[in-house]
Amino acid sequence: MTPDRETKRRNRLMTLLAIIGPGMLTAMAGNDAGGISTFSVAGSSFGYATLWLIPIMTLLLALVQETVSRMGAVTGKGFAALIRERFGLRPSLFAMMLLLFSNMATSVSEFAGIAAATSIMGVSRFVTVPVAALVVWLLVVRGSYRNVEKVLLALSAVFIAYIAAMFLAKPDWGEVARATVIPTFIPTRAFIVLVIASIGTTIAPWMQFFQQANVVDKGLTEKDIPMQRIDVIAGTVAAGVIAWAIVVTTGTVLHPAGVTIENAAGAALALEPVAGQYATALFALGLGSASLLAACVLPLTAAYAICEAFGWERGIDRSWSEAPAFNAIYTFVIVFGAAFILIPGLNLIAIMVFSQAIGGVLLPVLLVYMIKIANDRRIMGRHASGPVYNAFSWATVLVVAALTIALVVMTLLGWG
Repeated sequence: MTPDRETKRRNRLMTLLAIIGPGMLTAMAGNDAGGISTFSVAGSSFGYATLWLIPIMTLLLALVQETVSRMGAVTGKGFAALIRERFGLRPSLFAMMLLLFSNMATSVSEFAGIAAATSIMGVSRFVTVPVAALVVWLLVVRGSYRNVEKVLLALSAVFIAYIAAMFLAKPDWGEVARATVIPTFIPTRAFIVLVIASIGTTIAPWMQFFQQANVVDKGLTEKDIPMQRIDVIAGTVAAGVIAWAIVVTTGTVLHPAGVTIENAAGAALALEPVAGQYATALFALGLGSASLLAACVLPLTAAYAICEAFGWERGIDRSWSEAPAFNAIYTFVIVFGAAFILIPGLNLIAIMVFSQAIGGVLLPVLLVYMIKIANDRRIMGRHASGPVYNAFSWATVLVVAALTIALVVMTLLGWG
């Protein structure tokens, strides 16, 4: 290799390393408490029946995240600001209410994950949840959550152990392959809820705002779009592989044994092939870390987006008097999520799955905003979305809307 070619290759690599981050962080943070619980329940309850969804959802996640990354790079603005500029005040208010409601539900899921993780170790959620809420609030207030972000992300990566557990469980690979490429649909409410939850946790509404905000914060521009695509694809594929491995593992280990996951200890059983007696501790470590990371991210995402949409002062370095709305929103989301989990008698796993279903129901509305903005050549210029992107994006909107309608009809008629 000539010196010039070697220099160019090294420069490309350094550019990629400088740009990579928003896509990987967003996709992997999506494998939070709700995501792990949803895919674990899917495998234990329905075996391999939901495997075919994961490659499709991975592709759709990559398209959605690439679109918002491109929007951020081209405009230098967050998703909320673009919604306000493109649609006006009332549609922005509607979109922000959806985001806030979705983030509140998902925040409940994260504190449920913290409670579930510590309950494995025999510690009451009435102790750990208030402490965790205070820790999250202090991390946000002091702006130090960024310092622990990488540590939490690394600790939550223990779910890579599902890949090893999958091989050690020795599934029927022919059956796994068939289930991955041949769609299976079970016409019951439980199955439809899990499908919607799987979509809601894979393409969560908060991820669009978080991803675009990260692109803007890093100062990425149009020239960085090709490298951004690599970042997005790498992150979504990694997240998709882990989700697929969770379903295969739980579908192999738990489903044939008739084990229905009702608590975190039950979900941890799927890791026994790789961790043995340490499976519960490993699962608790990953679940707690992933939950704490997302519990920091979600309130900030809601506060930044809502304040950005309405032009209010924002920033973790702003005092209550300087940014009252910003501080009130992230504090409210944290307090709501923690307080809800302290209600006695809650099924924590069911809460985590249901919160993801809420995200799936709200997702189509926000995707419509995204599609409209990404197609507006006055905003995006030559980087406006093409027909392939639009076809897949509109297909996602229609499918999730149809599933939601089917779920409502089945519930009203008492079917399934």
